[in-house]
Amino acid sequence: MMAVAVTVFVVAYILIATEKVHRLLAALGGAAVLLAIGVVGSEEAFYSHETGIDWDVIFLLLGMMIIVGVLRKTGVFEYVAIWATKRAGGSPLRVMILLVLITAVASAFLDNVTTVLLIAPVTLLVCERLGVNPVPFLIAEVLSSNIGGAATLIGDPPNIIIASRAGLSFNDFLVHMAPIIVVELIVFTLILPLLFRGSFTADPERIAGVMALNEREAIRDSRLLIKCGLVLLGVFAGFIGHSAFHIEPSIVALLGAGVLVLISGLRPRDYMASVEWETLLFFAGLFIMVGALVTTGVIADLAGLATDATGGDALVAVMLILGVSAVLSGLVDNIPYVATMSPLVQQLAAGISNPVQAQALWWSLALGADLGGNMTAVGASANVVVLGIARRAETPISFWEFTKKGSIVTVITIVIAAPYLWLRYFVWA
Repeated sequence: MMAVAVTVFVVAYILIATEKVHRLLAALGGAAVLLAIGVVGSEEAFYSHETGIDWDVIFLLLGMMIIVGVLRKTGVFEYVAIWATKRAGGSPLRVMILLVLITAVASAFLDNVTTVLLIAPVTLLVCERLGVNPVPFLIAEVLSSNIGGAATLIGDPPNIIIASRAGLSFNDFLVHMAPIIVVELIVFTLILPLLFRGSFTADPERIAGVMALNEREAIRDSRLLIKCGLVLLGVFAGFIGHSAFHIEPSIVALLGAGVLVLISGLRPRDYMASVEWETLLFFAGLFIMVGALVTTGVIADLAGLATDATGGDALVAVMLILGVSAVLSGLVDNIPYVATMSPLVQQLAAGISNPVQAQALWWSLALGADLGGNMTAVGASANVVVLGIARRAETPISFWEFTKKGSIVTVITIVIAAPYLWLRYFVWA
């Protein structure tokens, strides 16, 4: 069964990467094969928290997509698009930097999936106004969302899993992760002109036209905007305090969506048009395929080999976990990877006498998984969401177009993270 799970996953992955068939067909087809031949059953695929579809992710996305659908009717995205363009003086590069920084900061205090759902529509409108290709902007934003989300416990789903297993608090993540993420974000911002060279030429007439606009005139329904603002404040408060309230972010998003639908007075077709059904189904298929790798022991064996190779040396263990996590999180979704790797890291940390160095193993796992999620188009949930939004906007991002940029950023960010871990937990500890 292990060989079958690997074969199906590899074939589906190749089809997704080469775009020989639609990625939804590849993911659902692979999941269907695994279910049909009994590699996984309904219990593992639909009900298991460890190996099944992550319904929290699915319903978090669904709730936020509905909220975005209602919010779209207010004209606020047009407002922000014009405001950002005017503040950047119409320069596409400055617009990209501004949106990247907004995305990174927002991802730290919401989560990266929610952030890209809110920022992507603004980006599409900005690029349409300036007459530039939105693809580089969308890629830059999703890369920054994964970097910024790594800074806090709630910013990236793998961090929540790590915090639960290791007993780490919100403040622990701020103290240990935020400093290096600030450095990573500065470096990422500095390389944007090189990474997306040739993407910053805009039509001067279009720039002049945007600069002459009054962004306040873009608001079409101010009363609905106030309602959306109040609901979003409640949702964001729920996201930030979900561990204290003991309410999962998915429930917060669905409650917010439900309340907003009730008070908006809109018809279902007005807000349901923003739901990315293809993206949700793609996630379901991907979760089942990765769950099969977990069920059959493939990921556990790979992680076990990595931990066995450390030989009891804490520094070797930290660097190996960082590197292996970056690669594997880029190839499979980083959520199931971290869920599988966490018990192994816990076991390895228990065998290290120095508590500071033992905790460094958790930070290497978090950095490797969060930053490694940038490597490919399926490495993190935010990546898949943005690709779905781009496809619906008829500006599709290919697997390799994303991966070429994402792999460069992953290598750079991991190279920066390695000396940080060494210096902070082994030299200065």
